[in-house]
Amino acid sequence: MLSLYHCPRTRSASILWLLEETGAPYELNRVTIQRGDGSGARDPANPHPHGKTPALMHDGALIYESTAIALYVADLFPDARLAPPIGDARRGPFLSWLAYYSGVMEPAFVTKFLNYQVPRGAPGWVESDEATAHLTGALNKAPYLLGDAFSAADIFYASMIALFMGNPLLPETPLLRAYSDRCRARPAFLRAQAIDAD
Repeated sequence: MLSLYHCPRTRSASILWLLEETGAPYELNRVTIQRGDGSGARDPANPHPHGKTPALMHDGALIYESTAIALYVADLFPDARLAPPIGDARRGPFLSWLAYYSGVMEPAFVTKFLNYQVPRGAPGWVESDEATAHLTGALNKAPYLLGDAFSAADIFYASMIALFMGNPLLPETPLLRAYSDRCRARPAFLRAQAIDAD
């Protein structure tokens, strides 16, 4: 049994969506976290090493960091087709999009949100506009990041677009809006959203 440690209205909502995409049973453990505004508190029942969410337990193994969980779950349930299998030509691009999200896209948007200037050329870092241009370039070619097939990677990017689009962090474009709406129209997303709102 998979056990998700989840706090509503946090990044773990993406993992809730991911689990709903698999159709597999899972246990949902709601925990509290320390929020950015100082409210909330670390939950002693949460196994995440920093008291954050998401965290996933499976057969005694703890998996944390959203993209690591996504890869783990997608490989655990290959019939859900959330990741290309090893040997598939799309496997490398899939892994790159997952790593790009957590290693480049999120840091770019967080630094912009905090109005923090990272020196140009800093290792592993680009400005949010450059990261958005890269994403837009891919979506100009196909409906999803891997072409015609939805994957676990799309969950993160569609969620981020829905969160930030329309404010100074991410200007709205018809292409990004259509992509996010297309992904978020999936039944698994709608089920996850209802669970997250409970």
